[in-house]
Amino acid sequence: MSEVTLKKLSDMLNLSISTVSRALKNHPDISESTRLKVKELAQVLDYEPNTYAINLRTNISKEFGVILPAISNDFYQSFITSMETEARQYGYSLIIMQSGDDPIIELENLKRCKQNRMAGIFVSISSKTTDITNFLKLDDQHIPVIFFDKVPAFEACNKVCVDDSVAASLAAEALILKKKTRILSIFGNSQMSITQKRLTGFKNTFTKYRTDTVLDICHANSTKEAIELVKQVLKTDEKPDAIFCMSDEILIGAMKTIQLLGLHLPNDIGIIAISDGFIPTFYHPQITYVETSGLKLAKMAFSRMLACVAGSSYVQELKIEPILVEGGSL
Repeated sequence: MSEVTLKKLSDMLNLSISTVSRALKNHPDISESTRLKVKELAQVLDYEPNTYAINLRTNISKEFGVILPAISNDFYQSFITSMETEARQYGYSLIIMQSGDDPIIELENLKRCKQNRMAGIFVSISSKTTDITNFLKLDDQHIPVIFFDKVPAFEACNKVCVDDSVAASLAAEALILKKKTRILSIFGNSQMSITQKRLTGFKNTFTKYRTDTVLDICHANSTKEAIELVKQVLKTDEKPDAIFCMSDEILIGAMKTIQLLGLHLPNDIGIIAISDGFIPTFYHPQITYVETSGLKLAKMAFSRMLACVAGSSYVQELKIEPILVEGGSL
């Protein structure tokens, strides 16, 4: 069956294309009987507007692009769920694209967003992204970009993220209150601004309140690397009495090793993480964590995007305040 177009509807009804178009939009210049006739035929033939053609003609899109490293990440799943709810309420839809944490694929996704004339783009940059020039150039085309979660260090752009320094500081304070003296502290990619902020907040808290604590600072870029790292450390003579995990991916790796070695929380070793809150509930006792909510972040990011679409020209860095959720793992 051939595609049902405005022209086909107009030919069948012996009306002009403009009359059919205005009838479908409830234009007051079109009589009620004509509007009813057009809509009935459109429904029978299952007519769907060509949104791409509309975008080309009006330069107005009702789609937002979302570029992120991986959908499998629980934080991003909750972010997308919340974002889709927000978008639906305002008549928008989302196009989700994964970069695979690869800056080349990230740029390919950005190109797709431009070609499809997206109304705006949300992006959590890859761990290897160092140049955001191509994203910033979109401002010249009036396509707003909101960086979220993993944001660039570059200041003059819209960023929505967790207050990473405060999140790490809360975790450090919890460890200090439990009188932990030797802590394996596992952070992510050292080049990422999110890692740098969390590392600074973590170390500064110990410098301020507990200078005698031994901090073994390490980095792991994946769950697999975290497994090997924890395995090596726990087999040494100077074992830590607690582990800090900067992310859910690191937490999963640390917990797998702890369980394989037959250790028990919190008697044999303590653990705390920065998390969206889903993964900590898988374990018994539940993991103590500092919440970084994907749901809350999505609401804030979408609100900022709507302001940009409406014409807001200044840039902002907005932050979600993290909270400590007590479990039984420390």
